[in-house]
Amino acid sequence: MKVILLTDVKGTGKKDDIVNVSDGYARNFLFPRGAAVEATAGASKEVERKRAAERQREMEARAAAEAKAKELKGKVIVVEAKSGGSGRLYGSVTAQEIAQALKEQHGVEIDKRKVNLKDAIREAGDVPVEIWLYPNITAKMTVRVKAVAK
Repeated sequence: MKVILLTDVKGTGKKDDIVNVSDGYARNFLFPRGAAVEATAGASKEVERKRAAERQREMEARAAAEAKAKELKGKVIVVEAKSGGSGRLYGSVTAQEIAQALKEQHGVEIDKRKVNLKDAIREAGDVPVEIWLYPNITAKMTVRVKAVAK
């Protein structure tokens, strides 16, 4: 019997997959739990329509991320931090501070976990960072840390 899975079923398939299962498995396990419906022509078309809409949303989100990456590429984020006389910072510049400065200076709001810092920024100067905007789409930017005397 062909069924359309409404949820992920371990060992059978993922949500919205059309799979062949035995009649007993479908009637006694999948249907009572609401995990599947019979694959009629109308239901199959509905699944295809959902998949097409999901692909379209995915393409639009990817295009928006690529445009934003192109816009941000090479720009500078200026962060001020307290420092001693030698230019060494008292603390370090965090990803949260970089995300906040990016929002204030360039109007792009991102989560702090999307800022890829190689090491903690503990000295004044320019530091390259990567901002993850979408899977496999990043924007390389420069963080300019200005030392402010205490």
